Amino acid sequence: MDHFLEPAKLAPVLKNLQSQGKKVVFTNGVFDLLHLGHVTYLQEARKQGDLLVVGLNSDASVRRIKGPLKPLLPVEERAEMLLALACVDYTTFFEEDNPYNIIKILCPDVLVKGGDWAIDKIIGGDLVASWGGKVLNIPVVEGRSTTNLIQMVVQRFEKS
Repeated sequence: MDHFLEPAKLAPVLKNLQSQGKKVVFTNGVFDLLHLGHVTYLQEARKQGDLLVVGLNSDASVRRIKGPLKPLLPVEERAEMLLALACVDYTTFFEEDNPYNIIKILCPDVLVKGGDWAIDKIIGGDLVASWGGKVLNIPVVEGRSTTNLIQMVVQRFEKS
């Protein structure tokens, strides 16, 4: 997984690509159990620039935010699945509960979150705007979420 890099190693790679005129798009999240909503969102995010970087919450970060039962898949597996998508160029991870520090390290040109985030509430948006970048939100695919997927699996297997 040569495109799953810790932030300190990814930053100079991105800086080099930006010096060649490439526009770096960044998004972040858990991305546990990939589904159509994730794929559609990531494809739209990628269209906003030349390459897409996905920052993943570390396993410890996910547990602090979502409880001890998550994530279902470890960060390395989540990163590898994302990298299998043509629209994802690099993955990285962060230990904090939000991506502010990783955004400061990576300096993306475009910061993207789902449409359930108001532009002024997107964490790190102030940083990206301060260096002239764009902050966008992309509509979510209604009814598609990891939580819904887990509920559907549980309900189906309870009946069998």
